[in-house]
Formats: sequence, C-alpha cells, structure tokens
Amino acid sequence: MQGGGYNTNSLAPLVDIPQPTLHRLVKGTTQSPKQSHLDKIAKFFDVSIDMLVSGEVSINSVFKNGSSNINRTEIGTKKIPLINYVQAGMWKEIIKDFDATEYLLTALDISDKAFALTIKGESMLPDFKEGDCIVIDTEVHPLPGDFVVAMNGSNEATFKKYRPRGINEKGQDVFELVPLNDDYPTIRSDIEPIKIIGTMMEHRRYRKR
Repeated sequence: MQGGGYNTNSLAPLVDIPQPTLHRLVKGTTQSPKQSHLDKIAKFFDVSIDMLVSGEVSINSVFKNGSSNINRTEIGTKKIPLINYVQAGMWKEIIKDFDATEYLLTALDISDKAFALTIKGESMLPDFKEGDCIVIDTEVHPLPGDFVVAMNGSNEATFKKYRPRGINEKGQDVFELVPLNDDYPTIRSDIEPIKIIGTMMEHRRYRKR
C-alpha cells in the first residue's frame, strides 16, 4: 500500500511496527490498535496522539496526507444507546421498551439492535481499559478472534475474546471466552452456561486528563 511518499514496506522499519500489522492499521481492519503503535505513528507523522486515539482522524488519512491536510473522520448521526452490564445481559428482553438516557453517535452501518457499553474491570487489559467504550451489534455472529459480549452464569454481561473449540457430542458449538489479562480465567461454554449477546464493532478510548 502506497501513501505520503511511503508504502507500508518502507515505513514499517521506520516506525518499528511489523509490516502486516501496519498494513492492517492503514486499511482500518484492526479493531483495537495498540497504544504503542498509535504513539509511533503519531510521532513519526507529527500529529496529535489524541486525534488518533479518539478517532478524530483516521490512520489511513494520516498515512495518505502526512501531518497536513488531514481528512477528519465522519462522526456519524446514528444513535447507539449506552447501557450497563446488567441491561446488556437482558438486552433482547428490554430493547423494545427501553428508553435510553445516554447515547453514542456512530457512522457505522450497524443494526438497530446495537448498543454501547463502558468497559469495567481489568480482565481485558492492556487493549481495553476501564472507561473505554465499545459498540456491540447483536445481529453480527462472531468469527474466531472477535471480541464479544456474552451472558455468563450470573446472568450478567461479560466482555471477552471469542475462541471456538469445535462441536460436542450433542452437535452444539463449544467456545471459550478468553480474557486478554492472564490473571483472569477463561470461560468455556461446555462447563458454564454462557450465551453470546453480540459482537464488538467499534472501540473508543478516551484519554484521561
């Protein structure tokens, strides 16, 4: 991929990011870019890290245009209700009559059954920090490696990485919910009753001051 006088092959060693990773970042196919990668790109092109982290400008725009003439990303007008973990656990039951008091705006083409959730806890560190927001679409079936919200045995939502593990003797899909933080346990669907609620479509991180 070519842009701004560089291609991802020539730029990768300059920013100390593996070329395949840099290519995915520029193409926008990486759902949750690492903070360290964003820091390196921002420093190299002399742009504000805040703009990259917040999504105010896209990595693709920075790559194409450098530090000037940056195309700002579309904020969007679609309203996504911001709910809590208990509400997420019973979203299908309450969505019809749910009256949200907080919303996120997005430009994503997602279903009307999507919702937003604020990350809590440390089980998904370092990629997802407490206070980050994620947008979940209940109409999207997860692929291996996707991040999902699921209902656990306590009837409350949990946010983890989806890892399929095959089919059991009853013909049922077996999968794991995997934390990114090794200090937390992996949950298996053949050991604990868990149900996928939806798949993450967007991740937003807000820098604290």
